[in-house]
Amino acid sequence: MFTADHAFSGFSVDDIDAARDFYGTKLGLNVTDNDMGFLEIHLPTGSDILIYSKPNHEPASFTILNFPVEDVETAVDELNGRGVVTKIYTDPDFGTDAKGISRGMGPDIAWFRDPAGNVLSVLKA
Repeated sequence: MFTADHAFSGFSVDDIDAARDFYGTKLGLNVTDNDMGFLEIHLPTGSDILIYSKPNHEPASFTILNFPVEDVETAVDELNGRGVVTKIYTDPDFGTDAKGISRGMGPDIAWFRDPAGNVLSVLKA
């Protein structure tokens, strides 16, 4: 029977070790290795995200993972302090400031990339 009881999301990277360091160390997420050599991010919500290595990986051109936060500017400062670049868009249509925060076009949001080039964000909760 089809159910969504144990559904999870996943995405690819080109370097599993770099992903482990980025998600586990730089972002401070609970990351474990599974029996198949993939990574699992264990979120406080009880959901898991699978990260798998793919030799012909192409970075997602859309946001694959969003982190809602109370204060985007503080989150951006913390990320920048950990070496995460949040100024990835310079197109005026995104309206980002010097820190990469887009304000006034929906919730405040800043995008950044993982080592494989996938796009992530912090946005106002």
